[in-house]
Amino acid sequence: MKALTYIEIGRFDVTEKAKPVISAATDAVVKVTMSSICTSDLHIKHGSVPRAVPGITVGHEMVGVVESVGDAVTKVRPGDRVAVNVETFCGECFFCRHGWVNNCTDPNGGWALGCRIDGGQTEFVRVPFADNGLTVIPDNVSDEQALFVGDILATGYWAAKISEIGQGDTVLIIGAGPTGLCTLQCVRLYNPKRIIVCEKDAARQDFVKRHYPDVVIVSPEDCLTGTLQLSEHGGADRVIEVAGAEDTFQLAWQAARPNAIVTVVALYDQPQVLPLPDMYGKNLTFKTGGVDGCDCGEILRLISEGKIDTTPLITHTFPFSQIEEAYNLFENRRDNVIKVAITSN
Repeated sequence: MKALTYIEIGRFDVTEKAKPVISAATDAVVKVTMSSICTSDLHIKHGSVPRAVPGITVGHEMVGVVESVGDAVTKVRPGDRVAVNVETFCGECFFCRHGWVNNCTDPNGGWALGCRIDGGQTEFVRVPFADNGLTVIPDNVSDEQALFVGDILATGYWAAKISEIGQGDTVLIIGAGPTGLCTLQCVRLYNPKRIIVCEKDAARQDFVKRHYPDVVIVSPEDCLTGTLQLSEHGGADRVIEVAGAEDTFQLAWQAARPNAIVTVVALYDQPQVLPLPDMYGKNLTFKTGGVDGCDCGEILRLISEGKIDTTPLITHTFPFSQIEEAYNLFENRRDNVIKVAITSN
């Protein structure tokens, strides 16, 4: 089968690989029906993910149909349509038992698919701990609707959940890229008083205005003053930093009111500085890190009930035979791309 493979820093190529097989009783093999390109794939390409292993098939956003399962798998069966979780987790270690599945201590725990083991930009993928890593898609939910459940939508759901949003809060979301837009939908589930989105790209600003007219849009240069003007207590009650740009971490804590929660889910290319003397006395709480993707069933329920719809984020669709063209478009942000769906040929 053909697979998009991480060759070396700066280079992905389509290569020929053997179809994966069950290698542990907890495995499943899934026929990939649709996948997507994530900014994290680009981080691998450019060397920003040191754990990524050359030779692996990239891709961790995917849906498909279960082809086969190991003897210990009980929650899915061949023929099931499933969303694949970005996280691999055993469900039994200290961290998994607390819901911190990103830090699963299994050798394949955390973000493994498309990073440390073969991922889903191909025809078939082996999913370890399939009972945890696969979620059956409801019959009334399409592949397009479910495509982002296991990664960027799970991230947005987790970011909103850990931010402890109240109905009287002003919430600032920095970044209206794909993960930022998923975060926005999940923040709206909590009915805060006000949502502000900071985004520099005019096309993405227009996207937010069209789809979420009740949301306030500000540009980065106006974000700090605009947030202060719209906030009752000297800044946003909750700030969620999703952009990961050069100055967005600094903007996040500066735009927060004293005693606010600042949630950072962005993945940065460079280390960030925590200027403790400058922020002393603000008494901020920071929450950071990678998604604990263990709410996929709940997310699919919300999609099934019409409370979340991320299909407008799919601005372009390519067959797998054109995946290199799709990467070129996505990486260079041409044609107002937000997300790309890759279909099986």
